[in-house]
Amino acid sequence: MTTISKGEQEKIQLEHKAAKVFMRAYELKTGHKIRHIWHNKPRRPDTSCMLDDEHLDLEIAHLYGSELEAMEFLGRELSQQSKRDLQALNRACNVNDRLLTALNLILENKSKKQYKSNRVWLVIRNVHPEWDVNTIKCLLPQIKMPNGHPFDQIWLVAEESDSLGIVQIY
Repeated sequence: MTTISKGEQEKIQLEHKAAKVFMRAYELKTGHKIRHIWHNKPRRPDTSCMLDDEHLDLEIAHLYGSELEAMEFLGRELSQQSKRDLQALNRACNVNDRLLTALNLILENKSKKQYKSNRVWLVIRNVHPEWDVNTIKCLLPQIKMPNGHPFDQIWLVAEESDSLGIVQIY
């Protein structure tokens, strides 16, 4: 039996919560039944579920506004690479520029991954309170979609509340 570290347990919990939030919002928005979440091993997307009785894999990412926000959300210190990425965001001029920079960075990094999956969606969970559905929609034309990414669809969970909004960005 493999022992899972505390950090890995935390990562799994965050991914499951993000997947559940997305699934609930997607079902409300589209009327399509999306159920049964389970975690996957490396080389597969983070979680899997059933969409209208068909297998669907979800790769999960979290969108933060700053290093402090990420640390607060996660309740721990960040890796050196995460700190560098988030510090680069802090140099952007305003909160919307930071959103666009952070989102494009996530898309670029996730597009380089390869998955053992027939159908995978990227779900990006926003945790910044100032980035709502309308802000995201206004920035859609400026998002840089990497060529050759492995995702059938890309969704952003745009609000951290019960009045969830999701935006399909691809």
